[in-house]
Amino acid sequence: MNNPLLKSFDAAPFEQIKNEHFKPAFLEAIENAKKEINDIAENSETPTFENTLEALDFSGRQLDRISSIFFNLNSAETNPEIQKIAQEVSPLLSEFSNDITLNENLFQRIKSVYNQREQLSLNPEQSTLLEKRYKSFSRNGANLNDKDKKRLREIDAELSKLKLKFGENVLAETNSFELLLTNEEDLKGLPEGAKEAAVQLARSKDKEGWLITLDYPSYIPFMKYAENRELRKKLSLAFGSKGFHQNELDNQENVLQIVALRHERANLLGYDTHANFVLEERMAETPEKVTGFLDELLEKAKPAAEREFEQLTSFAQELDGIEKLEKWDSAYYSEKLKQKLFNLDDEKLKPYFKLENVIAGVFKVAEKLFGLTFNEVFNVEKYHEEVKTYEVYDDDSNFIALFYADFHPRTGKRGGAWMTSYKPQYTITGENSRPHISNVCNFTKPTETKPSLLTFNEVTTLFHEFGHGLHGMLANTVYPSLSGTSVFWDFVELPSQIMENWCYEKEALELFAFHYETGEVIPMELVQKIKESATFQEGMATLRQLSFGFLDMAWHGTDPMGITDVKAYEVKAFESTSLFPETSETCMSTAFSHIFQGGYSSGYYSYKWAEVLDADAFAYFKENGIFNPTIAQKFKDHVLSRGGTENPMTLYKRFRGAEPKIEPLLERAGLIKKTA
Repeated sequence: MNNPLLKSFDAAPFEQIKNEHFKPAFLEAIENAKKEINDIAENSETPTFENTLEALDFSGRQLDRISSIFFNLNSAETNPEIQKIAQEVSPLLSEFSNDITLNENLFQRIKSVYNQREQLSLNPEQSTLLEKRYKSFSRNGANLNDKDKKRLREIDAELSKLKLKFGENVLAETNSFELLLTNEEDLKGLPEGAKEAAVQLARSKDKEGWLITLDYPSYIPFMKYAENRELRKKLSLAFGSKGFHQNELDNQENVLQIVALRHERANLLGYDTHANFVLEERMAETPEKVTGFLDELLEKAKPAAEREFEQLTSFAQELDGIEKLEKWDSAYYSEKLKQKLFNLDDEKLKPYFKLENVIAGVFKVAEKLFGLTFNEVFNVEKYHEEVKTYEVYDDDSNFIALFYADFHPRTGKRGGAWMTSYKPQYTITGENSRPHISNVCNFTKPTETKPSLLTFNEVTTLFHEFGHGLHGMLANTVYPSLSGTSVFWDFVELPSQIMENWCYEKEALELFAFHYETGEVIPMELVQKIKESATFQEGMATLRQLSFGFLDMAWHGTDPMGITDVKAYEVKAFESTSLFPETSETCMSTAFSHIFQGGYSSGYYSYKWAEVLDADAFAYFKENGIFNPTIAQKFKDHVLSRGGTENPMTLYKRFRGAEPKIEPLLERAGLIKKTA
């Protein structure tokens, strides 16, 4: 077969790839990778760092490229055929991964190098690779007996299928719900742009009227602005009950099986719980530390959250006589209260945030901080016509990265926003091979009369994902497995979350926040209001984030064998953080893709953990100027470029000169008063 995936290529040959190319490409690439592994494992020479660890890290590059292309498409441009292939190849990849970690000869060679590490004069990156690789074997069963190794393989194959099924169910549930409105009165309160988008969406599906879906650009404006409380309730219950309908898309059994298998796997490897297993390789280290961290934040945030909830309840009662505030009232009355307190609403801000201007703005910020320029190119193959491609250069005109950007929702694209990589950075035979990085988001599409105008929240999302992108683009390491975002999970959000800070700064906003019709720069009183409103309901927002962290730890930090009722267990986990009345029809766990499909199991706390890091790091910029070249260079040298080459706390202290303090976060959130 003339298979483009099996030829040599630099940028992914998207326009030549057909679905039928994937499985044969996977099968051949797995065989090729097996041969490479076998050559390393059966090498008759004495094991050395070079012929074992280094050779292993550079093996399987063809398979890695094919996997990254395929699984990124399964997230950004999927269809039933791709989903079927994913179900078929995932167990094969899981088996191949186990073939490596359970290869006795290979492990003995690694162990031999590991045992003499003190005599080898390795540099910090080499030491990290050796340590990480040895642990990856021992943590994946290399020290187990044959019976337990076999069971581990079975668990991994089953988990890979269950996680895929979980995600497919969530996507199918999202796509299957449609609220078609034919009476314009039902849209009362909705901004014109949202109404126009709803008409356009209906037309795209050959329907008359206004179509509202569970995709964020459709769902959020309706929940925030629609006056019809019953319709908000209907939409909210649909959103909150994904995977919880006792039908073929129900995820309750998948949740119970996933947590049971993860627990069994952890026990096999000698750990008390899945959380103990995961956190050994995190900055937080133990479930106790994570729970202590969440409890400390809860103690600070809960009083503020309760005051804010009381204020919101009184406001809704005063405004509309609402006796009991429900979940579907939260965004609506919060927006109304925010407008009253700050005379600020997203509709006033959106004209200043035309998508193209915000993209130009984030590029400008990257240029001022890190000397990068982004040139749009049209000769790189794309997987969808909406994707934009850029070549990135530094201020010495060196090629830094290829950057893909994909901004609007589609049927075959999962919700949310993420950064991913099509090719990692690494250095081989003296050549620094540069990365191919992608940002994928779901922002409102342009309409017939308006360009794509972002809410302020979408602006921060774009900056956030771009921060992950910079972490990938500016990578400068030797080994692919330590490059870019290949860092401890609770460190990975620092580069993304710190970038959000520039969205609140006058100096940065003046670079890109122009009215799309008049070209007027965003008025400074609006900038001031953005800053003032940044801490609006921060207590409630913090409580919400903490609730997800507690739920994650509840599923993964205990023995789940006695759990039979997903909903009841979830309600118990939410006890300390719940403000709104419970709704029996909804369940968070059955659509909690971060922890049941993505890589955040036992790691959801890391969003808040990284906020501590980012607030502390940005305080350093603020003290010295938000575009201070010296601080930016230090951040690039010690954080963005170093990947996972050393312990993240070592890297952070090298940048900041000290460990991070929690006070800057609490001050920024308005949960404690600023110190002089």
